[in-house]
Amino acid sequence: MAAADRVAAGLQRTIEAGRGGPTVTTALRTVPGIGVWTAAETVQRAHGDPDTVSVGDYHLAALVGWALIGRPVDDDGMLELLQPWLGHRHRVVRLIESSGFRKPRFGPRASRVDHRRH
Repeated sequence: MAAADRVAAGLQRTIEAGRGGPTVTTALRTVPGIGVWTAAETVQRAHGDPDTVSVGDYHLAALVGWALIGRPVDDDGMLELLQPWLGHRHRVVRLIESSGFRKPRFGPRASRVDHRRH
């Protein structure tokens, strides 16, 4: 947090650069500890960027893949699938997330434990 505190004024100036995009993302990534995912999440929320996608998110690429083509994809595959909506890719991802769609779950199910008896 100390690095962000030291550059707070510079980060505030990124608001003047508009609704995000590569210029703002690059400026945010100059702060030690802010990577591609954190920069994307920041411009989505603080700048209202409708296009920047959270690459590197653990579940997001698979969710988008399952929703759009019925199978999981990696980050590059997700960006390829979202290409038709360039300019609105984050909005499309948010629509998928808020639609209630869930990717299939695999693996054993845990049995329910009744903790009232213990």
